[in-house]
Amino acid sequence: MTINCNGSLIDLTAPKVMGILNVTPDSFYDGGFYKDPSLILKQVEKMLEAGATFIDVGAYSSKPNADKVSQEDELKRILPIIDLLLKHFPDLVISVDTFRAEVARQCIEKGAALVNDISAGHLDDKMMETVAHLNVPYIMMHMRGTPETMQQQTNYKSILKEILFYFSERIAKARALGIVDIIIDPGFGFAKTREQNFELLNSLEGFKIIELPLLAGISRKSMIYKTLQTTSSEALNGTTALNMVALEKGAKILRVHDVKEAVECVKLYNQLHA
Repeated sequence: MTINCNGSLIDLTAPKVMGILNVTPDSFYDGGFYKDPSLILKQVEKMLEAGATFIDVGAYSSKPNADKVSQEDELKRILPIIDLLLKHFPDLVISVDTFRAEVARQCIEKGAALVNDISAGHLDDKMMETVAHLNVPYIMMHMRGTPETMQQQTNYKSILKEILFYFSERIAKARALGIVDIIIDPGFGFAKTREQNFELLNSLEGFKIIELPLLAGISRKSMIYKTLQTTSSEALNGTTALNMVALEKGAKILRVHDVKEAVECVKLYNQLHA
């Protein structure tokens, strides 16, 4: 189970950790933290030293009811960060968190290695064609609607079956266009209630039928802090607990804010299954 990132094969047989770098002013946990280049570099260095395999860079907050950002503004935010990171960390494997084909194209041409699309091509009908042309791995996530409307679209008869059907259609389209490396993300928190998120996590092994690497993005989300009646800043322990559940149920990539703790979780999981 490998993916090709800028000519290097990354083996996902053993789970890997993806560190989150939000360069947005309004992300739910770390919005506005990383404005200064020195702070950005320090944070990325910290994540790499802790054992991150990927750094996921996003310039458009996808939290519920997030402000809309123009494509021009998204590019102005993210392109200088790609340049900055690759100048200081030439071998860095950057995942670009965007649903826009043009943003993906320009970031990949600057040296980013993967595209992480919250809409699986639904918000930009040129996305999959662009990813196929760029010949890079594609992370496709399940979501209904848009970040502005998704929380009004949580009516499922069978959440696992409906998400599996969604991925079967999306994967077929991606394969038809020639996309080789595909990673699926069930989209915790996107068009799902707190109870549905836990139902989905509890059913996560059901995605093994797809036979593709599975990414779990649970880090500090409201399913954790609302259950614990706390805040996102106090949700690290809960995140670690649920990350272990995700690993046990087949997740191959943990997308997290706190890399050190996630890497320790993976090490313990690997020891359990040695």
